[in-house]
Amino acid sequence: MLILAIDTSANTATCALLRDGRMLALYTENGLLTHSETMLPMIENMLSKAAVKIGDIDAFAVSEGPGSFTGVRIGVSLIKGLAFNTQKPCIGVSTLAALAKNLDGYDGYIVPVMDARRNQVYTAVFKDGKRLTQDMLLPLDELKTRLIEMGAVNIRLCGDGYELARGYFAGSEITVTETSPLLIPQNALFVALIADELLSLGEGKTDRELSAHYLRASQAERELKEKLGAVK
Repeated sequence: MLILAIDTSANTATCALLRDGRMLALYTENGLLTHSETMLPMIENMLSKAAVKIGDIDAFAVSEGPGSFTGVRIGVSLIKGLAFNTQKPCIGVSTLAALAKNLDGYDGYIVPVMDARRNQVYTAVFKDGKRLTQDMLLPLDELKTRLIEMGAVNIRLCGDGYELARGYFAGSEITVTETSPLLIPQNALFVALIADELLSLGEGKTDRELSAHYLRASQAERELKEKLGAVK
């Protein structure tokens, strides 16, 4: 089984090839260009260097959100385009689950956090490789309250909201163990590994069935709602 996986849900652009459960290639970039400019050339370069053709791919995987609306949309659209008319399965993977998998092997509570602006984060709580909550959009003060109620006062963070959350928790009841910089951003390898597990359970979709999961309305939709509310 050869899986092509990508993640464009935040600032980092990352793609990977997984063959029979082992990493064949991994490309990661955190530059100034947009994902629409970088992701396809990255994939093409990775496939070329790995001597793999797009027709060799057995399944396509993508981080389906939550995360940046534009980033998630780019990733899902790109994978749908690559998989179009191939009859190969597509897998959407939670961005937060893939981030948590960065820290597989560490004991205790793992809390991926993605900056959702307005002092909010997309988050979920995992412990010893098991998911304890659904993906959530929470203000940091509510996340703090929930963690304390769960007894998760010693945690590890990852994700692009790492510095934001660590700074917020500083001096509180919650102790944050430092995470290696290599394990903080998204990593398409872990998207591929989760996709491999889901495929073994028969959860593959067609490219038409694949969709993004945002957790909330886009900024444009929220602003329109606020304007309509003001008119009333």
